[in-house]
Amino acid sequence: MSLADILIWLIILIPSVMLHEVAHGFVADKLGDPTARLMGRLTLNPLKHIDPVMTILLPLMLIVLRSPVVFGGAKPVPVDQFNLKEGRKDMAIVSLSGPLTNVLLAIIAAFIIHLLNFAPSANTGLLLLYIVLQRIVQLNLLLAIFNMLPIPPLDGSKLFALLLPERDAQSYLGLSNIGFFIIFFLLAFPIGGFSLSDLLTKLLLFAQSLLGV
Repeated sequence: MSLADILIWLIILIPSVMLHEVAHGFVADKLGDPTARLMGRLTLNPLKHIDPVMTILLPLMLIVLRSPVVFGGAKPVPVDQFNLKEGRKDMAIVSLSGPLTNVLLAIIAAFIIHLLNFAPSANTGLLLLYIVLQRIVQLNLLLAIFNMLPIPPLDGSKLFALLLPERDAQSYLGLSNIGFFIIFFLLAFPIGGFSLSDLLTKLLLFAQSLLGV
């Protein structure tokens, strides 16, 4: 991957993960928890959301390792479940808002691609615009898919927890402290032919095919 590709990925990644987190905080605020708003996290200022490890180091590491999928994250917005009107149910809605925001961004970019009906052209500006829009689709779909994995602390785990009894759900969500170690392990070491990278790639290609991009 060239330096230009790396810069394009990072330029798209930062606002994508930022909007993901703002969506969490905005929905939480509407459901009764003002924590993110009171801490100044309902802002489009990227400095409030950039996490040195998740936003910068992780995607760069995946690029250097030539991973077939490149993603990252922002600093999670604080959400206090005890302030939410319906506890775990509202927490699941808050969690779902982030991936849905990424899906919406991907749909908008795909719509623009179809609207402009790009044709082969020597126009450098149009070519760059097409590449950027395509990367917006790919990255945001990947962020949505990745975050919906049922591995704590990812957003999908909050939805999966709704299917479990209260005590089991708490134990399951308690894995959040080691969740990212599990994810990194699955990305680096396929088990029994199962590769998390391959799974994410196949789901990404399927999602892209639905958008026709």
